[in-house]
Amino acid sequence: MKVEFDEDTCIGMFQCVAEWDAFEKDESRGKAILADSEEVEDGVFVREVPADAELDAKFAARSCPVDAITIYDDDGEQLIP
Repeated sequence: MKVEFDEDTCIGMFQCVAEWDAFEKDESRGKAILADSEEVEDGVFVREVPADAELDAKFAARSCPVDAITIYDDDGEQLIP
C-alpha cells in the first residue's frame, strides 16, 4: 500500500496528524508533513505504508477535508478518496 500527499492542497487542519503518526505538524507553514516520504513531483510526496499502519493511513486519508491524501493498493489502484 502507498500513500500520496499533496502538500499544496493541504490547508493545515491537521486531522491526519491525529489519525496516523506518519503525519506531523509544520505549524510555521500551516501544513502537515508526511514523514519518511519522497517528493515525486512539486509538492507531492509518496511513501510506502507499513502493513501494521494501513488502517491508520486510511483513517488519515478519510479525515482530510480537502482530499490531499490518496491511498493506493499494491496494484496501484486508488482506494481513497
